[in-house]
Amino acid sequence: MADTVRLVEYFYVMAPQKPGVGAALLAELRQAGVNLLAFTGFPSGRGAQIDFVPEDPAAFRAAARKAKWKVTGPKRALRIEGDDRPGAIAEIMQKLADAKLNVTAIDAVCAGAGRYGAILWVAPRDVTKAARTLGAA
Repeated sequence: MADTVRLVEYFYVMAPQKPGVGAALLAELRQAGVNLLAFTGFPSGRGAQIDFVPEDPAAFRAAARKAKWKVTGPKRALRIEGDDRPGAIAEIMQKLADAKLNVTAIDAVCAGAGRYGAILWVAPRDVTKAARTLGAA
């Protein structure tokens, strides 16, 4: 089966780097019934940037508004999934390199059952070109 590449919307919040903050954010979304396609967080200054890729962006925005979060977005990223194999991500990165596109960030994981998934960020001005390069659906 071929890899599937889709444009997705993501949102982020800035949060303190303290135990339990990520769990509290995710609990709010769980309580609101928001399903996430991807979730990642990383240090940013003295805090953390927490990125959410919701299945339903409108439901995410409603839950975030109810929780009174200061949300940035929507922004766009690429969600990639496919059959796991040696070099799956290397192939994607090479296609982007050949198109002279810089990858800002990528999170990729083996999903089990012979599958892998990734979320990939490029500069906003490059999103459409990256999607075309990778054959986004």
